[in-house]
Amino acid sequence: MFSYGNKFKITIYGASHEETMGLIIDGLKAGITINSELINNDLKKRMPTSIGTTPRIEKDEFMITNGLFNGITTGGPLHIVVPNENIISKDYSNLYKHPRPGHADFVAYKKYNGYNDYRGGGFFSGRLTTLLVIAGAIAKQLLPFSFNSKLIQVGNLKEMDKLDKYLETIKQEGDSVGGIVELRVEKMIDGLGDPYFNKLDAEISKLIITIPGVRGILFGDNFDVTSLGSINNDLIIDGQGKTKTNHSGGINGGISNGNDLVFKVYVKPTSSIRIPQKTFNFETKKIENLEIKGRHDTAFVRRIPIVLENVTAIVLANFYL
Repeated sequence: MFSYGNKFKITIYGASHEETMGLIIDGLKAGITINSELINNDLKKRMPTSIGTTPRIEKDEFMITNGLFNGITTGGPLHIVVPNENIISKDYSNLYKHPRPGHADFVAYKKYNGYNDYRGGGFFSGRLTTLLVIAGAIAKQLLPFSFNSKLIQVGNLKEMDKLDKYLETIKQEGDSVGGIVELRVEKMIDGLGDPYFNKLDAEISKLIITIPGVRGILFGDNFDVTSLGSINNDLIIDGQGKTKTNHSGGINGGISNGNDLVFKVYVKPTSSIRIPQKTFNFETKKIENLEIKGRHDTAFVRRIPIVLENVTAIVLANFYL
């Protein structure tokens, strides 16, 4: 099992092609109403219903088996189970000894001495982000903040109104693309975070990078190396700490300053592509063509904005509580 947090502690378990996956949330006080409709709304945002997303459609019907009575928390741990139903495991049988380049197949085999579950990527799969979306949807219900996310670039395309046509071309070529998502949390308060080892931006980065496929995060626009201090500094314009600009992305010294929390996330291209790739086969000890079967996203970045929102909500819930 994999855990994060203390005040809002989550533990996830399961794998892409196991019968079920599960989530445990500990730290919820008794008497909190959990709105399942809000959870389902967020799960729908993650579903692969757009061009460039996987044909694997799961219902994502979750069951809260413990910790809830008449829709209200009892004070005990919340236990949530999600079935995996649309599974075709045979598509992954050749990847055990012929791992996908850019994927976790090789390191999983080495770390777990060959006993890893390689079907669908096992617990390295983006399938488990379903659990993160559920946990974050519950965290949002505890927070006064407003979450917004949007794609700002996919591959070399920045005009999102042309995204469907662009991804259809990439899909027909059998390739994949990554992209950049911008996330904004409004109605923020100041004082969340600590100056060392528990910085708000460090904790957000920790969980964001945990999401499969995420390779980078940038708060505000502090990577603009051409900016002068006189331009980059956020001038304070009132007694609540509101700033004229927000180049720091709402965080100073690891602590929220009350302005909008803003950051961008880079998501790499999907490793599983239809184009044959010459890569090492550990069974034959030769470099051979690898043809990847199965159902994969051309651009899974298209499904990731809600995951980023809800992972951020998990971190903020820990600090807020």
